Amino acid sequence: MASCGSNGVESPNTLQSICYNRGSLQLLDQRKLPLETIFLDIKDSTDGWNAIRDMVVRGAPAIAIAAALSLAVEVSNLGSFNGSPGDAASLLQSKLEYLVSSRPTAVNLSDAATKLKEVISKAAATSSEARSVFQAYIEAAEIMLEDDVASNKAIGSYGAKFMQQQMEKQKLSVLTHCNTGSESRLERMRNYREKGVTLKGLDHVSFNLATAGYGTALGVIRALHSGGVLERAYCTETRPFNQGARLTAYELVHDKIPATLIADSAAAALMRDGRVDAVVVGADRVASNGDTANKIGTYSVALCAKFHNVPFYVAAPLTSIDLSLSSGEEIVIEERSPKELLNTRGGLGEQVAASGISVWNPAFDVTPAGLIHGIITEKGVITKMSSADAFDIKAFIQKTG
Repeated sequence: MASCGSNGVESPNTLQSICYNRGSLQLLDQRKLPLETIFLDIKDSTDGWNAIRDMVVRGAPAIAIAAALSLAVEVSNLGSFNGSPGDAASLLQSKLEYLVSSRPTAVNLSDAATKLKEVISKAAATSSEARSVFQAYIEAAEIMLEDDVASNKAIGSYGAKFMQQQMEKQKLSVLTHCNTGSESRLERMRNYREKGVTLKGLDHVSFNLATAGYGTALGVIRALHSGGVLERAYCTETRPFNQGARLTAYELVHDKIPATLIADSAAAALMRDGRVDAVVVGADRVASNGDTANKIGTYSVALCAKFHNVPFYVAAPLTSIDLSLSSGEEIVIEERSPKELLNTRGGLGEQVAASGISVWNPAFDVTPAGLIHGIITEKGVITKMSSADAFDIKAFIQKTG
């Protein structure tokens, strides 16, 4: 265990989950929130793989960043390397493949690995020293941090404006599922960029819970709140790992956003009572037709929203979209440990279920595109014809560049 910074306890007015400076990475153990704030040292890609697999860090955008940085830290602290640039490239690419295996459903992780492999290949082809390949990788991983912050802000802005236009109400109440934040003090990152300071020049950089920046679905809620049009945010507990109760509720309280926590099973009753104007969730992977894999229970919420005529939106960066998949039927769904259901606190606490009971514990489910009103991205909101059951995401990407 290690502290984030120097005092071992997270400052009460920040929500840091990724603390990075070149050669050093610490991850907030999100399994312990909101009762404890503990940071873990991540020294190499093996530590990164374990942290992602064990849910120390979670949220598709954040795990991609954490994976990339864990390898950046490893090569930053690498001693002498006697191989060629090609050998360096092979080493990096094999470790990226290993990191991708930690959470196979999250497309951001594989997408980041693919982009980083391209950087590695180009560097190997033009470099005379292995160290130059490692340096190119480190810089590319750090650039991903800045890009994620910018895309989160854009998602929040586009989503808030679109929802206001569609519903034409002065105040909106929004339900979200799982955790897709956070903003914290990443406003400082924008200020650094405006001053021309690069990540290489930063002494210490902090990033946050499910993304590296403002948040996706939670970013939309933040944008609605900052615009003065959010009546109330509702968040589900999100069993069995309780990301909503432990993380989303934590962030909403921290940001002083009017919010109410509900049981997963209360979503339908909440909509029946007319308390929700819209639902917005994140995504771990979106197929080219708009079918969306997200935290288990999302499909149930979408079905309830459809029945009660509540618009259902997905907020996700374009890196969460996998155009190689024609539909959600092709999405690989990760299954988690039975302990997450058998024990309290997502498997970390005492056993409460009967010994000997079999367990089915998928981490995600797939919401069909027909249940989704719009997909909010950093380039705008992807919509479909009212009679269509699928989105034409390829056309949107071609149009927006």
